[in-house]
Amino acid sequence: MEFLPEDLQRYVEDHSEPESDLLQQINRETHLHVLKPRMLSGHLQGRVLSMLSHMIQPKNILEIGTYTGYAALCMAEGMQSDGRLITIDNNEELAVRTKEYFNQSKWADQIDLRVGNASDIIPTLKEKWDLVFIDADKENYANYFDQVIDQVNTGGFIIADNVLWSGKVFDKTKSDKDTEAIRAFNQKVHTDSRVQNVLFPIRDGLMILRKV
Repeated sequence: MEFLPEDLQRYVEDHSEPESDLLQQINRETHLHVLKPRMLSGHLQGRVLSMLSHMIQPKNILEIGTYTGYAALCMAEGMQSDGRLITIDNNEELAVRTKEYFNQSKWADQIDLRVGNASDIIPTLKEKWDLVFIDADKENYANYFDQVIDQVNTGGFIIADNVLWSGKVFDKTKSDKDTEAIRAFNQKVHTDSRVQNVLFPIRDGLMILRKV
């Protein structure tokens, strides 16, 4: 679901910082060679993630759901010079392509791609997070939040993607598992006193949470 008319979306992108050559390459090749290219963050959302990361200046970033690495590279732009980004995805085949993209970037030594089940990997991580990006299986959004919240530094941020779920979240006729899971997640974090929240209607919706 597109929330802006195509010509307005183009104007917004034309007046936002351009993608790097590597991000353009990832964007193009993902659409040509990878299933479900709509999962890619894309130009506008990528620039938003980059801007937020520059504002937060995170030392430790956790990404849950890597896909082809576009969002990870956008967040790495604002990471501290000695920072680290751990990203988790369960698609072993796609990880080969994604690692190649990471290796082309200047953050090759700072990005750690873990392949496996995020619910199993997250408890093994001992870092304290300044920024967490959740963009994986929707049924586990609430579980991922519960797994990471205690490891997020006070003042740190959690960002969850797809929280408007193509508009299904406010369509009472939709009751599939993913839609119900996103609704439950949105309500859960909205009423959690540990975080300040705002839902940005950017692309498919970004829930921005600040730990207080």
